[in-house]
Amino acid sequence: MTSLLKSLNGFQLFSRHLKQSLNMISVPARGKLQNPPPKKRHPEWLPKPTRTRYNEELSPENKEFLSEFISANNGLLDVQKSPLNTELVQSATWTPGSKRTGLIGKKIGVYPMWLKNGKKVTTTLIQIVDNEVVKYMPPEEFNPVKRTKHLQPKVKNGCLVLGAVNIDPQLLTKEYYGIFNAAGVTPKKTLMRFVVSPNAALQPGTPLCAAHFKPGEFIDIRGKTIDRGFQGVMKRWGFKGMPASHGVTKTHRRPGNIGSGGTKARVMPGTKMPGHVGNRWRILKGVKILRINTKYNVIWVLGHNVPGEINTMCYLYDTILPTKKNTSPHFPTYLPNNENTNVLPEELYADDVHPFSDPTIEYQPKS
Repeated sequence: MTSLLKSLNGFQLFSRHLKQSLNMISVPARGKLQNPPPKKRHPEWLPKPTRTRYNEELSPENKEFLSEFISANNGLLDVQKSPLNTELVQSATWTPGSKRTGLIGKKIGVYPMWLKNGKKVTTTLIQIVDNEVVKYMPPEEFNPVKRTKHLQPKVKNGCLVLGAVNIDPQLLTKEYYGIFNAAGVTPKKTLMRFVVSPNAALQPGTPLCAAHFKPGEFIDIRGKTIDRGFQGVMKRWGFKGMPASHGVTKTHRRPGNIGSGGTKARVMPGTKMPGHVGNRWRILKGVKILRINTKYNVIWVLGHNVPGEINTMCYLYDTILPTKKNTSPHFPTYLPNNENTNVLPEELYADDVHPFSDPTIEYQPKS
């Protein structure tokens, strides 16, 4: 009996040492790079899977009644009371360490504008469609999966969930509809999270408009680039290509030697080769706002290189560039006064932009 116990204790001790030794061994993973390539995503034009709708055998009169009922109750089937009816959002004081929410916009086209010095510039039009706050997660509940690489703030930030583009609640699943029903807002097609400081929190149901920003400010725009598919090195990396003549045979658009011979004898990580182009999230930083239309919630930003196709969604927020940060933004957002004393005009322009309503700029030649 004692010999059996000794053997069992020895086996347990051996297994414990074996586990410790296995934990110390680093098994190399084949093909796992220091900076792995981005994951492939489905293109925007690919039809998304939808649930199988149940035939409810509704008559045309019943469908019309449901549509009228939903439109009359702001898209809520249960007619739940919005938190805005009991607790209104209050204005806060902006401090240099504050971080407010952004907006969800739709890229609708490119349009030219003129500056006061006569220079013609190209702008991109972004429309803010039905933006509302859906949920607020306080700092003690917000636990992001991926931490930022920047310096962590002294005060832990929270998170705001924004929704855009109203949709028919009859087309949603019960679980997805419950997110909006609990907040008392109309169901949205697009959801996006924005990290905010605790003093920039907004109640669910707070509407956001284009006046959240001011003309002349700088913002960062995040969007998904146009999907170009599999492309060669000339279109993907801008290679010159081989000559068209002088003995070149069937290698006019090929990359040529990739320099992997000799002692390396392998393809080095990061070599520029053919591959998939586009369909990646990219951020355009430090974009200037030139014009804002408060009636249709349209923002004109400088440049035509905003990532994404026409009618795709993009995300706008205050820039993180230290030399272009805003000093006095609407905080936590633009709140129209109930007394209508601070009603904004329909068109807002930056200081260096020539409004279309002004007379045409004319330059007289020097005599």
